[in-house]
Amino acid sequence: MTDMYQSRRARVAALLAEHGLGALLVTRGVNVRYLTGLVSSNAAVLVREDASAVLATDSRYIETARRDCSGMEVVQERDVTRGLVDRAGRPAIEAHDMSVARYRRLGGDLPPVEGLVESVRVVKDEPEIEALRTACDLTDRAFADVVATIAPGMTERRIARALEARMVELGADKPAFDTIVASGPNGAVPHHVPGDRPIERGDLVTMDFGALYGGYHADMTRTVAVGAVSGWQRELYDLVRAAQRAGRHALAPGAAAAEVDAAARDVISAAGHAAHFGHGLGHGVGLEIHEDPFLRPAGAGRLEDRVPITVEPGVYLPGRGGVRIEDTLVTRAGGPELLTRTTKELLVL
Repeated sequence: MTDMYQSRRARVAALLAEHGLGALLVTRGVNVRYLTGLVSSNAAVLVREDASAVLATDSRYIETARRDCSGMEVVQERDVTRGLVDRAGRPAIEAHDMSVARYRRLGGDLPPVEGLVESVRVVKDEPEIEALRTACDLTDRAFADVVATIAPGMTERRIARALEARMVELGADKPAFDTIVASGPNGAVPHHVPGDRPIERGDLVTMDFGALYGGYHADMTRTVAVGAVSGWQRELYDLVRAAQRAGRHALAPGAAAAEVDAAARDVISAAGHAAHFGHGLGHGVGLEIHEDPFLRPAGAGRLEDRVPITVEPGVYLPGRGGVRIEDTLVTRAGGPELLTRTTKELLVL
């Protein structure tokens, strides 16, 4: 495990050398965790161009750091940023994390960089993918258990709480994010907050949820019908399913992010629903639920190998309802690996 963190720090060091930077002060918590393994509310790590590193944290976490974070110097500091800057001289700082006030307290003359560690995090190690695979399996299993209980009269909130509780019972650390359950006309709101609306016969119900396992976030959405399905609902579901299939099949190392988005979006646009699909096709997942890369019309860059990413097209009809279908996958040279394996056939409960 130590070798894995050292390898990550070495990749960051190579980027520092490429940009002519002697050291980087990493203050963003998720990046500190990625580079050291330490989960803390007050820690920072200094990574130097030669790949050596110093981890600073306070008395609450110092023993954990000394025990678990080998291969680097570990020091106890209450003001972790000041302590590391004093050791480094003039390191670059994570401009997207550090406040202006904090920057000024450090002297205000430290070179800013954005997204350097995040760019390394995009391509996942196999242990990271294994953690995601487990998170997605827990998500699949929770869905199978809860969907069998859904019936008219249950509220959105009750279904959401049931999904979250079942994921934890099965072994998840906790839900990966706030669960979305949107029924009937609420399905037209992509990020609807589950409320007390009771499920009715003839509703479409969209459930967007995932398990957190070992720090890694699963993300899956399924839309089901309750009691009966009408013609327009079946037509809408089949359209979104076709678009989702097109997006999944476009995933490949070297594919442009915007082109993957277009593969699915064009299917929806051709059916006359361009105005009813307003969000991006997908996003990376890992130590965060939303991370690079992002699949959207203006998305930049190309996909690499071993990138976990979601594909989640949706069509939302105001006042009527909507459909979204989402999987978490990993880009592979031989074709994407599907991590969320729940059927995409329309379930009529």
